[in-house]
Amino acid sequence: MLGRILRVLFGFVLACLAAGLTLVLFVYTPAELVSLSASTAPARLSELGLLALAAATHAGVFAAPFALLGAGFGEWRKIRNLAYYALFGGGIAALGFFAQYRSEAAGELSILNTYALSAFALTGLVGGGAYWLGAGRRAGGRRREESAGAGPADSAASSPGTAAATPDLPKA
Repeated sequence: MLGRILRVLFGFVLACLAAGLTLVLFVYTPAELVSLSASTAPARLSELGLLALAAATHAGVFAAPFALLGAGFGEWRKIRNLAYYALFGGGIAALGFFAQYRSEAAGELSILNTYALSAFALTGLVGGGAYWLGAGRRAGGRRREESAGAGPADSAASSPGTAAATPDLPKA
């Protein structure tokens, strides 16, 4: 039980860091980062790292209750599908976008544009994928391994009490 909780916590922290970095990469594009000179690169990269950590903190504070619900349901139902976690992360990001939009003052510039919407959507998908990578692909604990070479059909046919259940086939 403690192992599951630590795994979920690790996955959540990993998802928040990935989400923070994704958001910051919409501000500092990878093309801009590649074209940095050697003299400005250390300062710009350290600024990028600090902004990513700040964005990860904000994403974590907002997403924590929703992520707890999604992770709890995934653990309970033993969902190990990448699509579930990516889409759940996208849903959390959509809620974040909606909350940001609703908190705007009337008459001010709006967040409602395609660039911001795509940044939020990709951030949610990346965060959900990072959670799956860190914790979701092992949701529900270990699966029971069936004996090698004996699937459900093989084990039913080989058990001694089921001879009457299987019909005898005529021999040619």
